[in-house]
Amino acid sequence: MDAGFIGFTIAGLAVGFIVGMTGVGGGSLMTPILLWFGINPATAVGTDLLYAAITKCSGVWVHGRNRNIDWPITGWLTLGSVPAAALTLVILNSLHSDTQALNGIIKTALAYVLFLTALAILFRSRLLAFANRHAGDRYSLGPRTLNACTVTTGVVLGAMVSLTSIGAGALGTVALFMLYPVLPTRRLVGTEIAHAVPLTLVAGLGHAGMGNMDWSLLGHLLIGSLPGIYLGSHLSGRIPDAILRPCLAVMLGLIGFKLLN
Repeated sequence: MDAGFIGFTIAGLAVGFIVGMTGVGGGSLMTPILLWFGINPATAVGTDLLYAAITKCSGVWVHGRNRNIDWPITGWLTLGSVPAAALTLVILNSLHSDTQALNGIIKTALAYVLFLTALAILFRSRLLAFANRHAGDRYSLGPRTLNACTVTTGVVLGAMVSLTSIGAGALGTVALFMLYPVLPTRRLVGTEIAHAVPLTLVAGLGHAGMGNMDWSLLGHLLIGSLPGIYLGSHLSGRIPDAILRPCLAVMLGLIGFKLLN
């Protein structure tokens, strides 16, 4: 077993453990870790996207059995995200011959999305409290406007995830909480996971078609992450959320700052 195999497996184990404990942090941690290992930015994004699609499938199965998925909301999100992902991939493919420009765009976008993710994690409880306070009042949206906003959210997530592999977790969940504050948390989380699977699958396969994929690396990450998610899920709640989430937010912010320098 070579050193690369061990390193990537440990990385998968660590990220899986954090995802299992917090429910967020998959792409926002995995892609920067792959960059730290010296993986090409485009390959890191493409590999992480398929990694996310595979690992989230088990979540869809569990949430689906427990009826924690709102399929109409998933459909409206997908209506916006998948076409946006396809368009983003077309634009990236036009830059594929200029590797330096492509990698520069991905790294810069990655840094800013990491900042947004850190803010979403840090202020998540305040945003949810605001949404719950105003559920049903004059800030509420009508059905047609709500559907349009959901599709627009899907468009933003589709472009963001295809470009950086980040956004479908923390940012997507917060956006859904703001749009649907009266739905139970477990259904919104399940809905976001169900939406993330086709989005990351389409984006990941698109990157694979452009050659931005390392299949061996993907296998190594999965070997570590699957037991990591299992262990983290069983330890969830042992560390206070008030400590865990700020630490994760600060770490993501520092990674984003590092990518810009």
